[in-house]
Amino acid sequence: MSKKLWIPIIVLLLFVVGAGVVLWQRTNADIVVDQPVANSKISSPLTITGKAIGGWYFEAVFPIRLWNDKNELIAQTSGQAQEDWMTDKQVPFNAELEFPAQPAGTTGKLVFEKDNPSGLPQNAKSYSIKVRF
Repeated sequence: MSKKLWIPIIVLLLFVVGAGVVLWQRTNADIVVDQPVANSKISSPLTITGKAIGGWYFEAVFPIRLWNDKNELIAQTSGQAQEDWMTDKQVPFNAELEFPAQPAGTTGKLVFEKDNPSGLPQNAKSYSIKVRF
């Protein structure tokens, strides 16, 4: 086989493997945020959607907090399970977050916290995405 034929085959294999890794990460992650996308510009009211494994919920909710670039809490809400949350599989969630206007061009972070009614540090988990105002 000639080298010219091998190059497209290798590129195709790399693409397929890369797509498989991304799919595996999305289906095996504790939480996947669909909206908003990381580094996107957000405004109030903000609709938040995604999936989290059942263990992130307590009574079908978990906390979501919005922080500005000065590490000040701007607003908070709860992610609400859209299906039975008593599972080890991913469960869709949604939330709506209203927050005061922020200076244009500033950044913040949206923090998703595993609900931890026990308060035990070994049960605490969080996931953050950067956002722009």
